[in-house]
Amino acid sequence: MKKKFDQQSFTWQDVHPTSYADEHSDGAGRSWRDTTRHIIKGRDEGGRFDVRYFEVGPGGFTSLERHEHIHSVICVRGRGYAIVGDEVHDVEEFDHIYVPANARHQFVNRGDEAFGFLCIVDTDRDRPQALGPDELMALRAHPVLASKIRTAS
Repeated sequence: MKKKFDQQSFTWQDVHPTSYADEHSDGAGRSWRDTTRHIIKGRDEGGRFDVRYFEVGPGGFTSLERHEHIHSVICVRGRGYAIVGDEVHDVEEFDHIYVPANARHQFVNRGDEAFGFLCIVDTDRDRPQALGPDELMALRAHPVLASKIRTAS
């Protein structure tokens, strides 16, 4: 099955983005800003993996979270940075980021245009979990990560 890509709109045929509010929280402690998700290949098409495209607007960020499943992430638009564990990586087009199981992670747009990335994950996976208050407090005191993490509050 082919899903044709439209370079003008940066979308795929028959793929409808899930739009989050400009600033949003899920009630479980996770928050994000100006982020959309496009499921390019999901559970309904069979197989053991899903391919999603996330787009983060200027000033936006994904949730700071962790989970059992891994991510394989490839930047395809703009630039940003990825927090993975205790490391911060600048990310530009075609860079790859591997997020190991249970590593806290977040993606942040550091540019003036959209920051987009493909994210490949297992179809059968656990739900993301927010970091606990003690871990957030430790991150806010971390010499490098304190200025990099983003939350809605």
